Amino acid sequence: MLDYAALSALHAVVREGSFERAARALNVTPSAVSQRVRLLEERVGCALVRRGPPCTATDAGQRLCRHVDEVRLLEHELGGALPALPAARGGPAAPPARVRLPVAVNADSLATWFLPAVARFAAGAPVLLDLAVDDQDHTAERLRSGTVLAAVTALAQPAPGCSVRALGAMRYVAVASPAVAARHFARGVGARSLAEAPSLRYDAKDELQARWARRVCRRPVALPEHRVPSSQAFLEAARLGMGWGLLPLLQAAPALADGSLVELVPDSALDVRLYWQHARAASGLVEELTRAVAAAARETLH
Repeated sequence: MLDYAALSALHAVVREGSFERAARALNVTPSAVSQRVRLLEERVGCALVRRGPPCTATDAGQRLCRHVDEVRLLEHELGGALPALPAARGGPAAPPARVRLPVAVNADSLATWFLPAVARFAAGAPVLLDLAVDDQDHTAERLRSGTVLAAVTALAQPAPGCSVRALGAMRYVAVASPAVAARHFARGVGARSLAEAPSLRYDAKDELQARWARRVCRRPVALPEHRVPSSQAFLEAARLGMGWGLLPLLQAAPALADGSLVELVPDSALDVRLYWQHARAASGLVEELTRAVAAAARETLH
C-alpha cells in the first residue's frame, strides 16, 4: 500500500513549487516533507521530484499526483454516500471538505466564455479549482502527464484514459486599429504588407497569426512580432496600435462595433475547434463541471 501522508507531501511540493511552501501548506517542517518524499521515492524506486526553483514532478511523480487528485475526489463522493464518515471527522454540522480540481484551459477561453461557467459551478460545489493556462494545442499534454484531470483542448483524439466531448469552435478575426490598417494595409493585405507590419503574438506557442497569414497568402509569411502574453493586454495592444493580431470575435466585437478596431480582411475568420477532455476515472464533481462547461459552450461557441 502507498503511504498517503507521503503522497500528500509529494503533491504539495509539486503544487507549491518548493519544499518550504509545501511544509507551510501541510503545517509540518520542511525536513518532514523532504523525508516523506525521499521515502516515497525509495518505495517506488525512482525519482519523483526534480529539485529546483521551482520543484517539478517527474513523469512518475505526475502520475502519482494525479492519483492523489482522483483519490480525493472519490473520497468526497464516498463521504456523500456514507454520511457517518464526515460525522466522525467533525459532526454533521461540519462543512464538507473542499477538494482540489486541476483543470487546463487556453487563455482566450478563460478570458471570454469559460470563467463564468466554472464560477457558477464552483459557487455550488465543494471544490477548489486550480486553473492552468496553456495554448489549446498543448493543454492535452497536461492531461497525458497527469497534472490536470480535465482540459479545454484543440485535440479531438482523447488522451489515454480520457473521454472527449466536442464544444464548438472559437471564431477568431484578424484586427488592427484604424491607424495601423491605414499605415500598413492601405493597398490591401498580402505577403509583402504582412511581412512588414508588426503583428501581435501571445507567446511562442501561439500559431494563430501565422496560420491566418498562410491561409490568406497561400504560403508561409515571416511575421515581425510583439509578444503580449495576456488576453486583455493583447486586445489593448491592438487597440493602441502596436500591431495587428487575431482576437476571439467574442472579445473583439465591442471594439469592432465602436470602430477602435477594424477587420483586416472581411469574411476571413479562423475557426478553432475546441474539445473538453477529462479523466474517465474522475468523480461526479468532474461530471458536474463537464455539464457546466458544455452548457456554456453551447451558448457562446460556433
